Amino acid sequence: MVNVPRLVVAAPSSGSGKTTVATGLMAAFAARGLAVSGHKVGPDYIDPGFHTLATGRPGRNLDAYMCGPDLIAPLFAHGAQGCGLAIVEGVMGLYDGASGLGELASTAHVAKLLRAPVVLVVDASSQSRSVAALVHGFASWDTGVRIGGVILNKVGSDRHEALLREALEESGVPVLGALRRAEGVSVPSRHLGLVPVAERRADAVAAVAAMAGQVSAGCDLEGLLALARSAPPLGGAVWDAGGAVAGAVGGAFGGGVPLPAPSRNRGSAPGPAPQTPEGLQGAAPEGLRGAQGLQGAAPEGVEGAQGLQGATSDGVEGAQGLQGTAPEGLGDRVEAPVVAVAGGAAFTFSYAENTELLAAAGAEVVTFDPLRDERLPEGTRGLVIGGGFPEVYAPELSANEPLRKAVAELAESGAPVAAECAGLLYLARSLDGLPMCGVLDAEARMSKRLTLGYRDAVALVDNVLAPAGARMRGHEFHRSVLEPGAGDEPAWGMHRPERRVEGFVRRGVHASYLHTHWASAPGAALRFVERCRG
Repeated sequence: MVNVPRLVVAAPSSGSGKTTVATGLMAAFAARGLAVSGHKVGPDYIDPGFHTLATGRPGRNLDAYMCGPDLIAPLFAHGAQGCGLAIVEGVMGLYDGASGLGELASTAHVAKLLRAPVVLVVDASSQSRSVAALVHGFASWDTGVRIGGVILNKVGSDRHEALLREALEESGVPVLGALRRAEGVSVPSRHLGLVPVAERRADAVAAVAAMAGQVSAGCDLEGLLALARSAPPLGGAVWDAGGAVAGAVGGAFGGGVPLPAPSRNRGSAPGPAPQTPEGLQGAAPEGLRGAQGLQGAAPEGVEGAQGLQGATSDGVEGAQGLQGTAPEGLGDRVEAPVVAVAGGAAFTFSYAENTELLAAAGAEVVTFDPLRDERLPEGTRGLVIGGGFPEVYAPELSANEPLRKAVAELAESGAPVAAECAGLLYLARSLDGLPMCGVLDAEARMSKRLTLGYRDAVALVDNVLAPAGARMRGHEFHRSVLEPGAGDEPAWGMHRPERRVEGFVRRGVHASYLHTHWASAPGAALRFVERCRG
């Protein structure tokens, strides 16, 4: 049983102030000496970076679409081990889930899976008595969700606050905080959301401190902690990277997380029995196998990507020198091949569990910064390049010619290389006309059109991450387009939201726009490390 006090910070809609409140609460309680664990609903990478800064622990994601509902509580328990408080920042509006799939992957869904009380952050800047109707509606919509309190954000004055509190007395939901507008807590944004912590660390530290100060002054911290402690014990297993890898020994790849039937599930416990979606039995969809390359533009009608404000964080940065041991069942092969993981300001998107799985599979994980390091780490046998903002740093990445050549030579040798989104652009011949690594026969350019959304995919060919026919869940989030050449196999056959091919497989290289969370498919980490040994 896991008995960690916990809160879910939600809102009626995006832009209400969830990140400010959640991050401020984490930092405020951490300053009081509590060990605090920060979590983010959905695939967002950027917000967990601020959580890491506030708590001193890796920010972690809870994505019921990519990982499946059954992994949410175990992953939460893993991240919150040893903590006196866990705070989960929601995504979009409280009840907004994966498009067309009811509550799946919504903040409400995750709150029910965690049996956690919800604190609703309301932007009160343009209302007074109407706030009570809004809160009443959210509190009564799904009786399986327990809204334990409200924090009023962007309150204009003492008089305004008094009107809001008076109105909410009729709702039965207590007011646990009221925050005025504050300039110091703002965080700059750009084309894919907030600017990551790694790019503006000093300013980010100041912003988190300002958030903590505002929340400490305007919120009832004792009342919030009491609410968190009212969460009942959480049953079930604690996720463990070593156990996940051991379960993948012998070919149990994982992936193919079943989807529940679409339903609003109002008033229910965490959702119906899952079912396998039609067309995801593992075979490549007819007509997809021979098609070439990546289409960067989103198809018409794509909607509903969850929590794509952008993020993590320094979870990868903390992996420097992480030493793994071969999992039980791999015989006497105890060599720990060096797996280089790109980090620094240009490559900030990575899930902490992916790195932990690589180490559990027996790798020595070493981070490097493509903006500064002219060589790959000594003894590199495999390379992982996650997401980020290479377009912001394209001149610097291009100017680092020694490293570009080293990456190209490693790929040419047949060594395993796994690249997602930003990593994909870095492996192309060029990005907006600037030379990149030239591993792939493709030209990349930035676009004004945003491509985003959850994806269901099947591996079309055997590769360093997955056997042909393996299913994976992921998401796309980019404003770039690749113009592919010829000669590379496509990596994925996409089933949601439309049928198409995506990505590149060339020798040991697997490069794609698809962001994936390997906790749902630990066989990917095991397969990658085994290829490094081979």
